[in-house]
Amino acid sequence: MTSSAPVLAIDFGGTKVATALVDPDGSVVRRSQMPTAPTQAGVGDELYAGIETMVEKVLDGVTPSGIGIGCGGPMDWAAGTVSPLNVPAWREYPLRQRLLDRFPAAVVRLHNDAIAMAVGEHWRGAGRGSSAFLGVVV
Repeated sequence: MTSSAPVLAIDFGGTKVATALVDPDGSVVRRSQMPTAPTQAGVGDELYAGIETMVEKVLDGVTPSGIGIGCGGPMDWAAGTVSPLNVPAWREYPLRQRLLDRFPAAVVRLHNDAIAMAVGEHWRGAGRGSSAFLGVVV
């Protein structure tokens, strides 16, 4: 099933969080970015609140058909929880469920940020058209 509705993309990293509204062809409609919150424990929900603010800004009233999240690990894909090593505030943080609670009709996918980068580059970037592609994150 193919949708013509845009999707929400979230890149959660140790230094920044980026969000974008992306058309089905891969074109970025709007984007937003903020620094990742301090790494001390106890700020997990504050960090998520900042992400929600960015999400609302890039969506600007659009309902996404899906949400893709790239995040550093470790993570539990089945449970939808993330525990990025450089963000102690998010240990077993239920990121997928938080987004499903906000967007119950959307398909929400969570994966390792390096894999998400490689898939994106193969689809629309440096690896486009290649039969074999290797993405490396340093």
